[in-house]
Amino acid sequence: MQVFKQHCQIAEEYHEVKKEIALLEERKKELIAKLDQAEKEKLDAAQLVREFEALTEENRTLKMAQSQCVEQLEKLRIQYQKRQGSS
Repeated sequence: MQVFKQHCQIAEEYHEVKKEIALLEERKKELIAKLDQAEKEKLDAAQLVREFEALTEENRTLKMAQSQCVEQLEKLRIQYQKRQGSS
């Protein structure tokens, strides 16, 4: 009779351990999914930083070009006014 009781106790413990293992494996899957998502977001953030830097540089270049065009336009206006004045 004692052996049967031990067997039942061991079987019960086995099922508890098996349940706990299943829960831990599920938690492991969740954590891996979170880690994958975090890495993806990190990569996405790095891509956004690169795009921001590229756009910032393009914006700087365009502002310089605009400034040069404004200067050129002003020079042309002055030349045109001089021509109109001397005619």
